[in-house]
Amino acid sequence: MTEETTGKTQLDGLPETERTLMIVDDDAPLCQRLARAMERRGFVVSTADSVASGIRAATEKPPAFAVVDLRLSDGSGLEVVSALRAARPGARIVMMTGYGNIATAVAAVKAGAIDYLPKPADADQVERALLMSDSSLPPPPEDPMSADRVRWEHIQRVFEQCDRNVSETARRLKMHRRTLQRILGKHAPRN
Repeated sequence: MTEETTGKTQLDGLPETERTLMIVDDDAPLCQRLARAMERRGFVVSTADSVASGIRAATEKPPAFAVVDLRLSDGSGLEVVSALRAARPGARIVMMTGYGNIATAVAAVKAGAIDYLPKPADADQVERALLMSDSSLPPPPEDPMSADRVRWEHIQRVFEQCDRNVSETARRLKMHRRTLQRILGKHAPRN
């Protein structure tokens, strides 16, 4: 039997202040669908559609949980994560984005997110990420990145860290400059 069929959730018995969830996403249809789905799971949901409104909500009434989109119309969701982490250090925050790569996942975790989900993520995935115990590892991804994609992501991250300097990146990666230029000129491998 699932929690859905029994009507019980991990949130049962918690006071309303410990079930608060803020969703920050500028994609209104997705935000509303996720909000309704999370309310059915026992969360007390509020929404915001920008960095400014997310920070305002995070500081005025810090939620116990948050789902924040990385790229918002007025800036980076990482700003919201930092503001929420300052206002409520124990908040459980999940970062979501349609522009996922390793570097942004690392930045999200460093800012204070507990997990990072690529869009589209369904409500079950979001709930699992929010309620996962700190000691348990997340389940393996259904469709993990290929070795070629991991290599490409690593090269892109080092390239960005070297301020997009091809010569410096090639030196640090111990590869020929022309080889690096060919790799950088190609599109990312699919998964």
